[in-house]
Amino acid sequence: MPTLHSMPSQSTASLLPGFDHPVDDAQVVFRATLQAFAHPGRIEALTADCGVPDGLSPAMTALLLTLADPDTPVWLPADMAASAGAFLRFHCGCPLVDDVAAAQFVCVPAGHDMPALRGCAQGDPAFPDRSATLIVEVASLDEGSMLTLRGPGIETTRTLRVAGLPEDFRRQRQANHAGFPLGVDLLLTAGERICALPRTTLVED
Repeated sequence: MPTLHSMPSQSTASLLPGFDHPVDDAQVVFRATLQAFAHPGRIEALTADCGVPDGLSPAMTALLLTLADPDTPVWLPADMAASAGAFLRFHCGCPLVDDVAAAQFVCVPAGHDMPALRGCAQGDPAFPDRSATLIVEVASLDEGSMLTLRGPGIETTRTLRVAGLPEDFRRQRQANHAGFPLGVDLLLTAGERICALPRTTLVED
């Protein structure tokens, strides 16, 4: 059976548009992403307008349009709609990979299981930046389990409510944090909003 990554590209005539104003919109999204990483657990809104292919959320699409390029392999679940892969290939030029460990951006749309953090690229001691960033769509950034966060960018502690993360998320995050400077960074998305959990952020019990 053909997979998302092996199916022929969708006709460019039927592709959804990218950003309305590619340069300005990408700058807006990039600045919001920087702010999210500078203040872990703080929610930022992405206001740039863009086409949203089947299966992706507005925030996840905007992040990929801004961050993905021909040098950043992207992983999507194999049963995603082919239109999502065609959209990313056309607008970002990014390769789509089947091996989650080979991806720089690991995208987990709503309704899909998040891969284990330890199975994603952890970086190299000489090049810790060669690690993966997970972009995970969650059900809510207002309701659900309460996470207590501590680390750089947080004065004392910050609390974040998230619905839709795996039950063992705290344990996975603590193991990820313990491997610093190696490890993965996370961007949580919900609709048009994002928040970041970089590897330097400790998720307490």
